[in-house]
Amino acid sequence: MRIVAHLDLDAFFAAVEELERPELARLPLIVGGDPHGRGVVATANYVARRYGIHSAMSCAEALRRCPAAVFVPPRHRTYSEYSRAVWAAVREVVPTVERTGLDEGYLEMGEVAEDFRRARVVAEAVQAAVRGATSLSCALGVASCKVVAKVASDRRKPGGIMVVPAGREAAFLAPFRTRVLPGVGPRAEERLAG
Repeated sequence: MRIVAHLDLDAFFAAVEELERPELARLPLIVGGDPHGRGVVATANYVARRYGIHSAMSCAEALRRCPAAVFVPPRHRTYSEYSRAVWAAVREVVPTVERTGLDEGYLEMGEVAEDFRRARVVAEAVQAAVRGATSLSCALGVASCKVVAKVASDRRKPGGIMVVPAGREAAFLAPFRTRVLPGVGPRAEERLAG
């Protein structure tokens, strides 16, 4: 039986900035470009997200939505260091991973978990390993395929775990718009609705 997990670090760039400068944790924090120029939001912490701010939004729009926001430029070398520590910790629990970015990837849970109940325990161990190595939090979705695992991890952000056992995929996905599927944007959603 295939069991795969999608791991997604919570607001990764912003979370790293908060770790290194704890005074930022209670403020609406945006990692990105110049809000008075053409910059875009790389990520926003959960305080800023309450204002409707999200990745890929223009920093000018983010500033309009939240004039009190604190903007910091990205520090890619620092994020890469944290990312290496995260994935080293994950591999101590689940040896086979497929990174899809600095802050997310897939884990072959079937190597270390014989069923979905055990996979939840392993997912909890992964979260503990990441937290212990870096103080960062992550969400995990566990399912029989990558698409469902990714949708599940998105439903449990920040810091949660969602397990969708084999045979429950259709029931899990049914309430959502097709837009939640990875790679489905506005145009594809329109075509699928037709």
